[in-house]
Amino acid sequence: MKSLITGGARSGKSGFAERLCISRADAAVYVATAQAFDDEMKERIALHRSLRAEAAYPWRTLEEPLELPGLLDRLASSGGPPAVLVDCLTLWLSNVLLAAGDEGEASAREAVERLTETVASYPGELILVTNEVGSGIVPEYPLGRLYRDLSGIMNQRIAGVCGEVFLVTAGVAVELKRLEYRL
Repeated sequence: MKSLITGGARSGKSGFAERLCISRADAAVYVATAQAFDDEMKERIALHRSLRAEAAYPWRTLEEPLELPGLLDRLASSGGPPAVLVDCLTLWLSNVLLAAGDEGEASAREAVERLTETVASYPGELILVTNEVGSGIVPEYPLGRLYRDLSGIMNQRIAGVCGEVFLVTAGVAVELKRLEYRL
């Protein structure tokens, strides 16, 4: 099963994703996409690590800030593909966008398409966390608007290939595909 979990900042989506993964697999690979560029981010990463350690669940953590599709392809081809939780897609997208410099938009669009194909073909349990960034104010700067737009495009593409899409708000998860109005 492929599941996308979205929500706002501090909505409870990562905790829900971890509990969902634990309920579905005896062990899993935790793919972290964050990069610690400052002390505050280092603290956030340390907190997530300690919470996973307290869960007494056999997570194998891999850090991959840029080559997420390649990592998923390698995991898919390794014997029996492991259950995988990726946290989070929007951090990965910002890493890709910023690493590409002047070619950021084209490179990020290509990376999103490659990720969508990889997610669609992943043969095992795959849980992906993302942020719902388009519900707030319009960013003041062009890069912020581009990031918001690409995040929305990415979330739509990934949701399209996932069997489940959860929205987490105030710690409450709702599965959206069951509620989807189809034309």
